[in-house]
Amino acid sequence: MSKSLVIVESPTKTRTLKKYLGPNFDVASTVGHIKDLPVKELGISIEEGFKPKYDVIQGKEKVIRSLKKAAANLEDIYLAPDPDREGEAIAWHTAEVLKKKGRKFYRVLFYELTKDGIRTAMKSPTQLDRNKFDSQQTRRILDRLVGYQISPVLWKKVQRGLSAGRVQSVTVRIICDRERQVQAFEPMEYWSITAQLEGDDPPAFFAKLTKKNNKKITIPNEKAATAILKDLESAAFTIEKVQKKAQRRRPLAPFTTSKLQQEAIRKLRFSARKTMTVAQQLYEGLEMGPGEPTGLITYMRTDSTRIAQEAVDESRQLIQQDFGNEYIPNTPNIFKNKKGAQDAHEAIRPTSVFRKPEEISRFLTPDQLALYDLIWKRFVASQMKPAVFDQTSITISAPPYTFHVSGSILRFPGFMALYIASSEDETSLNGKETTLPPLSEQMVLKCHKIDPKQHFTQPPPRFSEASLVKELEENGIGRPSTYAAILSTIRGKGYVDLIKGYFRPTELGFIVNDLLMEGFPDILDVDFTAQLEENLDNIEQGTTDSMTVLKEFYRSFSKSLEQAEKQLQGVKGEGLSVDIQCPICNKPMKIKLGKNGPFIACSGYPECTFTQNYNRNEKGVIEAARPKKDEPTDEICEKCKSSMVKKEGRFGPFLACSAYPECKNTRSLGGSNQTKSEPTGVRCPEKRCDGDLVSRRTKKGKPFYGCNRYPACTFALWNKPVPQPCPKCGAHFVIERKTKRDGLHLKCFDKTCSYKELRDSDELE
Repeated sequence: MSKSLVIVESPTKTRTLKKYLGPNFDVASTVGHIKDLPVKELGISIEEGFKPKYDVIQGKEKVIRSLKKAAANLEDIYLAPDPDREGEAIAWHTAEVLKKKGRKFYRVLFYELTKDGIRTAMKSPTQLDRNKFDSQQTRRILDRLVGYQISPVLWKKVQRGLSAGRVQSVTVRIICDRERQVQAFEPMEYWSITAQLEGDDPPAFFAKLTKKNNKKITIPNEKAATAILKDLESAAFTIEKVQKKAQRRRPLAPFTTSKLQQEAIRKLRFSARKTMTVAQQLYEGLEMGPGEPTGLITYMRTDSTRIAQEAVDESRQLIQQDFGNEYIPNTPNIFKNKKGAQDAHEAIRPTSVFRKPEEISRFLTPDQLALYDLIWKRFVASQMKPAVFDQTSITISAPPYTFHVSGSILRFPGFMALYIASSEDETSLNGKETTLPPLSEQMVLKCHKIDPKQHFTQPPPRFSEASLVKELEENGIGRPSTYAAILSTIRGKGYVDLIKGYFRPTELGFIVNDLLMEGFPDILDVDFTAQLEENLDNIEQGTTDSMTVLKEFYRSFSKSLEQAEKQLQGVKGEGLSVDIQCPICNKPMKIKLGKNGPFIACSGYPECTFTQNYNRNEKGVIEAARPKKDEPTDEICEKCKSSMVKKEGRFGPFLACSAYPECKNTRSLGGSNQTKSEPTGVRCPEKRCDGDLVSRRTKKGKPFYGCNRYPACTFALWNKPVPQPCPKCGAHFVIERKTKRDGLHLKCFDKTCSYKELRDSDELE
């Protein structure tokens, strides 16, 4: 039998595949994409029907030569990149490179890298999927049109180096909109009244005032609360109704990609990107012993909750062994997919539930074990019986007022014996809600005390990583596989900050968002973006065609682009209007953007050169920053020997001679501890350090990147860290370098890894 070649996307898979495919198959890797749109031009011929131009990615020539050498004269090539749109594009481009007379290509979809999963996939290969490739290519063209045609507008109106993205810009808009809701929020006062009561038997319990004259009551202020307390001074508290009922709580479905990201963020404190990196490692295969690489979970990019029957049967067998028959439902639990979910892949599950986390822990890193444990428990729990509670609800009459209290007791834990989701109330789930004594209708209660309490309504919460992922998913923005990259990009570009676990727009984020909202309302519209995602799904399913989607999009986009270039006001030139008058000449001030960020400048320039920093107050109103007082220093002026003082200027802090105006000597303060640090979205790689890498400058102004926990952590590097894992070795970030030979490119942070790939510096997605 002649040999065949299997080509995968990631080199880490080759070890697992070689073990199970046997001597009749060679295995090679593309190490990610091998072709892409060109870096220095649009690469889309709009006149020729949005025809894309693909170039071999710089640095991938060696990979292609290796693939051609491995293919040699073989007739059968099995293309096995990941079973998603990006993987399909890699398969198509690989087939183009290796196309040869008489050669046959087969598409293989590995949903789990286990012995059975690999052999099953190899026995039933399919053909290359044109619809899936068209869907990926359409997304790539849309992203390129937006990224390459809006970004120059931002360069012209704001500053060079900025960029926009079809999905990313909508995400920034969502964060900006929420921040403005927080700023516009006016808290309202309200009061609650709680009575401590006791029946014939202890313990005492607390009941909350809910109604007056059988209508829901609101207590707006202390005066109203005091009046109610006076009414209740002589009130008799009597139990009006006791309701008891059993409540059942069903287990949640196995993880989809977005649900896994949300739960790992909440429970494990993983970022979305870290979650996907570790999940990729679990999917691609880990050594379970000498020469035993095994994939531990199914493919981790999916929005389906479907489960293979053999996996269901295996889980029921384990539940019977470990928990008993009373925990197994009569029929397997089935979970419906949400509307529009892609059902090509199963939900994320362990490839075998009999690989229990505690039994394989010695083969896994702490992060791998934590995520595997989460996936394993969620899946097994999904096939267990519901939890059962005894819920008691008590209505108490103190005419004309009604109080209410409820309590629950966990009677049967069901799935909760194994897993409780972080999004649920763990207190109530564990039966630790109010424990009530024996109570019966018409029982007269003793009142020990009545407590009034003042409250204020709270603004809508800012987005955490978990809640932002949920928001994107619920609105159909992007796809689960892109969420991690989106969150990293908007931080890395300086449009948002993550402060104490919650996203806030930066001033640059507000400026760019407001300009894009004015010039490209469709691009930043949530419903419009969601509809585009649905159109991409329809292309993949064959119910619409790429050309229809692209023409419809570009018809309105090109008009917006033309108008924005002519009419959009920017911070360059005239500047953005702001309701502040120049204190020197009373002319209007304008927002401008300098090397150290936004500032306000007099519109009377060059006659008036007044500039000033500004802030947004808690209501989002722009206010001129109060000038800081000169700060004494120990420095001596080298010209007149007077003392130097520290001042704040448009370009940050500097030293100036205290003898001004007689001596006008100044000195730059370019130290790394005095310049503004911009986040990179990359965690510090030092062991036992939980810091983040930020941009800094040396005393001479040279940029570098160091840990924000300095001086506690002194890690630093010259090259810019990029928040994406190395596709070759799994290192949690790569660095951006520029050399004469290779130009701008990405390189693995781990010096022992040879990964290198051309950097498409102008696009965000």
